[in-house]
Amino acid sequence: MVTLEDVAKQAGVSLATASRVLNGSTRQVGAALRARVERAADELGYRANIAAQTLARGASNVIGIVVHDLTDPYFAALADGAMRAAATEGLLVMVGTTHRDPEQEIAYVATLNAQRVRAVLLVGSRVADPAVTGRLREELARYRAGGGRAACVGQDLLGVDTVAPANREGAAELARALAGLGHTRFAVLAGPPHLVTAADRCAGFTEALKELGLPAPHVIHGPFDRDGGYAVAQQVPDEATCVFAVNDVMAVGALAAYRERGVRVPEDVSVAGFDDIVTLRDHVPALTTVRLPLKHMGARALELALAEADPGKAESVVVEQVAGEVVLRESVRRMV
Repeated sequence: MVTLEDVAKQAGVSLATASRVLNGSTRQVGAALRARVERAADELGYRANIAAQTLARGASNVIGIVVHDLTDPYFAALADGAMRAAATEGLLVMVGTTHRDPEQEIAYVATLNAQRVRAVLLVGSRVADPAVTGRLREELARYRAGGGRAACVGQDLLGVDTVAPANREGAAELARALAGLGHTRFAVLAGPPHLVTAADRCAGFTEALKELGLPAPHVIHGPFDRDGGYAVAQQVPDEATCVFAVNDVMAVGALAAYRERGVRVPEDVSVAGFDDIVTLRDHVPALTTVRLPLKHMGARALELALAEADPGKAESVVVEQVAGEVVLRESVRRMV
């Protein structure tokens, strides 16, 4: 194994100088010496010691990404966008999944803080529990007080830079588009009532229908995943001509349930979702949805997490709203 001493000898510099170049010290090294050390490291195939970098810099070159469910293509796309952005910065990524347990999310932040990762990225909806959200916010504040950086994709409730999908607005636009096709009787597969993303999308859809003077939709709550959509699709009343699932994986579950029962989509009932996950490319009929730029959102959140604070200004939280785009496809038919 090639050691740092080998590199120093090859470059003709002191061990301390080689360490400053390759282990991330904040002390400056002249350009000529730096070039010699880096060339020697390349020639010998030396790989820097991450633990040594941590001691030299006071923070590792590791990013922690915490998501709710890696089996959900929504979270996979967001994480992929963040991981690709991290790779361009030469950073390593640790990914943890909470399985939608907010206590596990808090525990992850505490653990990542103890490991002195450079930044933490939280991906996923908040829950409608101020006490839990407050504890997570406090854990993040402790991490940041020690020099850590953090950002999230979701709601602006944690006191960190946030990429916030416009869930209410996107669902409202979808409701108006579906009503424009002649649909007047809707059902909403609304997900769990305590999940802020699900609640916002359901509320935006419902409020838009009310503004249009249409009847309130039949709202059915259930798990925020494929199996949840499959189960609650069985409870949709026959009079509903269009079903809105508050995320695409629930919509995919509903499509499977209808297919098994011999219910034709869109001839017998129309179905729409939200997110535009990549796996929709293979579904027949193609799903109407609200498209979010998921990989871009993940990359942008990481960019915010890594951004250095301006020493000349008081620190403020950046919140970037991301609009969705209604995409009408074959799973919805025109009624007029």
